[in-house]
Amino acid sequence: MAATGITLFASTANADGVAAKHRVDIAAIFDKAHVQGTFVLLDAQTGHYLRHNRERARTRFLPASTYKIPNSLIALESGVATGPEFALSRNEAVAPRQPWWPAAWNRDHTLRTALKDSVVWYYQELARRIGPERMQSYVDQFGYGNRNISGGIDRFWLTGALRISADEQVDFLRRFYFGKLGVSERTTRIVKDMLVLEETPSYRLSGKTGWAGLGDPSAPQVGWLVGYLEREGQVHFFATNVEIRNNEDAAARLSITKAILHDLGLM
Repeated sequence: MAATGITLFASTANADGVAAKHRVDIAAIFDKAHVQGTFVLLDAQTGHYLRHNRERARTRFLPASTYKIPNSLIALESGVATGPEFALSRNEAVAPRQPWWPAAWNRDHTLRTALKDSVVWYYQELARRIGPERMQSYVDQFGYGNRNISGGIDRFWLTGALRISADEQVDFLRRFYFGKLGVSERTTRIVKDMLVLEETPSYRLSGKTGWAGLGDPSAPQVGWLVGYLEREGQVHFFATNVEIRNNEDAAARLSITKAILHDLGLM
């Protein structure tokens, strides 16, 4: 949902904001990747939005592993995790290895490495330690999506009732980045540091992927990449959401995002 006082603009080549300087055919970028989806960009300097597929942008989906952002914040703020090097070992009885798991999941992890490798069992254990009452309190405090954590304390963001739209992802990231979630500066700083995907002399790209339905072929397959781009003292927040039919579609989350940011002159 849009924050109060922010003007919304359609995803046209001549929309106000950053797109006014660069004519970008976002639909063509999605078509080239052979995927259907949506892209939302917020220019934090002007408050202007750029959107592709406005209807899908406001449709709520399971957040999947993008929920590792708020889960990390909650774990740190509640004291469940002491810092980025907080380590956990996988309990085979609680989290037996699944055949579809990436190899990186089958080892001990810290908060930092678990976020980087998107380790589901690690964050499930954090959620169990946080508990339903504290989790619900923070989800309400963050105004995160539909705020519904029913479906199991260690499953609600994967197969449960929690839903969030691309518009809401961007607004959540904006409030996170500018310290408006009611958590400490330390907590915000740690999570920001862990979210960095790429850093060059000219920009820093931060974000988190997600794949709803991963490991369950019968479930709808929806991919996410949410994050922000910092460059020359400016920040742009984005959310990419796509339908996944194969591994190539999953890879398109990043390639589409970077192609749009590049064509907009931001990378």
